[in-house]
This record gives sequence, C-alpha cells and structure tokens, in this order.
Amino acid sequence: MSERNRLRSLFTLVLLNGVIPIRTQPLYLLNLLASPLSFLFFITIVSHGTYLAFGVTGGMILTMLSVGTSLQSDLTHYRHDLKFQDVVVASPVEAPVYVAGMALSELVYSLPALAVFLLIFTLEGFVSLESVAVLTGVLVLVWGFASALAFTLATYFQDVRETFLFSPLISLLLTVLPPVYYPLRALPAWAQLAAHFSPTTYAAELVQGAVGLAPISSGAAAIDWLVLVAFTAGLFLLAGLKARWKEP
Repeated sequence: MSERNRLRSLFTLVLLNGVIPIRTQPLYLLNLLASPLSFLFFITIVSHGTYLAFGVTGGMILTMLSVGTSLQSDLTHYRHDLKFQDVVVASPVEAPVYVAGMALSELVYSLPALAVFLLIFTLEGFVSLESVAVLTGVLVLVWGFASALAFTLATYFQDVRETFLFSPLISLLLTVLPPVYYPLRALPAWAQLAAHFSPTTYAAELVQGAVGLAPISSGAAAIDWLVLVAFTAGLFLLAGLKARWKEP
C-alpha cells in the first residue's frame, strides 16, 4: 500500500467518524464537554475557586482520555454492528492505518471541547513556551495510550454494550480517583503512593508543574516523562501483540 493511499485512507476515516458526525449532530459535542466541565464546576464550587486552575488542566487531560477511551465504542460498533472491520481486513488497509485514522477522527471530534479549555487556560494566564510544549506532549501521550488501550479492548468485545461498562470504569480509575483535578499533596501519604499507579498522575504533575501550580524538580519531571512514555509504549506493544485484528 503506497503512502498516498495510506494518507487517503486516514483522511477518509477522519471524515467518516469525525467530521461528518459533528456536521450532522453537533449536540454530540455537548456530551463530550459535559463530564470535564461538570468536574470543573464542582471542584471550583467546593474549593471556593482555589482549585479552579487545577480543574482546567485536569479537564484537558480528562478530555483527551475520553477521546481515546470512546474509541472502543466506535470500533466495536463498526466491527460487530456494521461489519466494517471485516471490509477493512479484506482491503489493502493495514491495521495501524485503520486504528490511526479512527483515533485521529476522535481527536478531530474533540477539538471544539479542547478549544473551550484552551481558552480558559489562556485567560488564566498559563500560556508560555514551556507550558504549551509540556501540555502538548502530555496530551498526545494520554491520547496515545488511551487509544491503544481502547483498540485492544474493542477487539475482544462481543457487543457494543460491553463498552458502556468499561469506559466509566477506566475514567474512574484514571481521572476521578487520581489527583488530576486537584494537587497530589491534598491526599494522605498512603493515597499519594497508590495514586502513582495511575499514569494520569504523572501527566497531571507535569502540566501542573509547567504552569506553576505544583512546581516539581527537573529530576522529578524526567521521571514523570519516563513513566508516561513507558506506559504509552507498553500499551502500544500490548495492542500489537494481543489485539485481535481478524476474527478468530
């Protein structure tokens, strides 16, 4: 398959699963915004505005995680209900191209929601060369590992309703319980230790450190990057080894 055809396939998938749904049913965008904005609202109310900045950075991380995990529902729907994956398997399109196209379509679909948080991020005065670079790197990695995890799970689901069980659970374990919307120091010592089993803790620490909310040393930041990259690479490796591209 030529590079030109790969790019054409990517563009077609982005159009099919990202652009067209936004044009035909823009209310879907409200659903994507509802969860991170609701967390931001309650965090701000409960903390009397103290944790508003933490809520903004956490909202972007949650949005990117949701972008990745929601991929499992679309992939399962296309695979079982529409039998679309069977068509793709029989075509020259390789699995990485298909998954990349679907993941990019989810990213395009989420851009309006991200724009809202980026606007608040800018109004809060967090924009700098360092913060933008760190935020971009962290969000790409979160999107990457969430997409890899979603693809692996989707190849094992037998019904799209099964995804409704896993998506909230993943969101709970990776964004509600870990200190994504609040500082790590707000937790007791034992909970801080447990929180470091979640990759989003490292993502949040990097972003919070870059904007000055919870400054970290260069050594700690290096460890955070290492863990986040290793976790993402591990899930990509898992997807390559264990995902079932073809029906058994």
